[in-house]
Amino acid sequence: MAKTIYVLNGPNLNLLGTREPHIYGRATLADVAKLCRHTAERNGLALVFHQSNHEGQIIDWINQARADKAAGLIINPAGHTSTSIAILDALLTMEAPVIEVHISNIHAREEFRRHSYISRAARAVICGFGIDGYALAITGLANLIGAKE
Repeated sequence: MAKTIYVLNGPNLNLLGTREPHIYGRATLADVAKLCRHTAERNGLALVFHQSNHEGQIIDWINQARADKAAGLIINPAGHTSTSIAILDALLTMEAPVIEVHISNIHAREEFRRHSYISRAARAVICGFGIDGYALAITGLANLIGAKE
């Protein structure tokens, strides 16, 4: 049976492809989901993929991943990156590795975007590769958890 990983996406990522394409590109959230599914399958992983504009829903999914004993969790917290201690607290309960992903390079953007509460719970952080960062995160996570063994 394949190990399951969760990929969680925060607020406004449902607008990918139309929101600030000069920053986030033209790929849609459906394109991200397709890339994640393909990369997970290639690495022998099952995938749970979600997006929400609501902090509490994201926390509920983190708690579900923990309860389901997910092998790992990848999160693009988006606008919650620099604001959500509650998401951080939920992530800190995860025993499985957590990878933080950002489509843009948050360190080259506005000052307020450069601080991440989420990074404290993350085993690794990937930013600035566009949506390819998700594939890098899944591949890296697969290596961390020995998915193909």
